[in-house]
Amino acid sequence: MRLLVLVTFLGVLLDAGDALQIQCYQCEETKHNDCSTPEYIVNCTVNVQDMCQKEVLVKSDGTHYRKSCASSGACLIASSGYQQFCTGRLNSVCISCCNSPLCNGPRRKRPAPSAGTSRRPLRLLPAFLLMLLCVT
Repeated sequence: MRLLVLVTFLGVLLDAGDALQIQCYQCEETKHNDCSTPEYIVNCTVNVQDMCQKEVLVKSDGTHYRKSCASSGACLIASSGYQQFCTGRLNSVCISCCNSPLCNGPRRKRPAPSAGTSRRPLRLLPAFLLMLLCVT
């Protein structure tokens, strides 16, 4: 029983390192530059700002971009509130939300799945196997 408790505790400790932090591009209303270069990358507040937000404003002097970290609630409310104004024409305002690293940058081709995507389940596998040994 002690081994089971120890293994469970270790699993929780190992999993605690995966705090929900995301990186996003951040800039305030830049013109003609979508601010998707490394100097605009920021680390969002852990477990608070869990999404990236992108605003595209079409004005008479060109396209303006605003990018930032955001909480999921605030971002989703903002994006749904401006949906009717997202036309792509003059005075258009488009707000989008996403929750993967640097997703508010330029559109990229979808990458092929890598071996690193299944890291979390494999890390807990030894703890799971030890729990099975203790039970049997």
